[in-house]
Amino acid sequence: MQKGLLIVYTGDGKGKTTAALGMAMRAAGHGLPVCFVQFIKGSWHYGELEAVKRFDGLIDLHVMGRGFTWKSEDREEDARLARQAWDFACQAVDSGRYHTVVLDEFTYLLHYGMLAVEPCLEFLARRNPDQHVVITGRYAPEALIGAADLVTEMRMIKHPLKSGVRAQRGIEF
Repeated sequence: MQKGLLIVYTGDGKGKTTAALGMAMRAAGHGLPVCFVQFIKGSWHYGELEAVKRFDGLIDLHVMGRGFTWKSEDREEDARLARQAWDFACQAVDSGRYHTVVLDEFTYLLHYGMLAVEPCLEFLARRNPDQHVVITGRYAPEALIGAADLVTEMRMIKHPLKSGVRAQRGIEF
């Protein structure tokens, strides 16, 4: 049986976006088009932006939002941008062009109430039955976990930041 899966990578550990990028590259390696929407990465420069360019025409990467929303000084503007990014993601899902659509850091929009959970889940349930959707981010709501076909929780056991090692190019960004 083949079925479009709803996949969630959540938890407080590293690796959620990296896992989603791995899936995107795997699909692209098979010639299957992917839309990767980053909801709150903002203006930071991540290595994956350069790596994905090598899959031009197969992985469409769209960086939306202004940065890390929980540090925002203008939550209304962040919520407006979140809704705008969700509308864009819905168009990508509905376009029929993509084998896989990744909604990176999407759980934060739900957690902070920028989008209501149920309408988002209803939309995702109506997507093409062959299309895969991957959602990443901490604080995945129980309703999303219940609706998902596959959920992986990344759990931090040890992190170099705790011993004073700063974020490093090629590892965290």
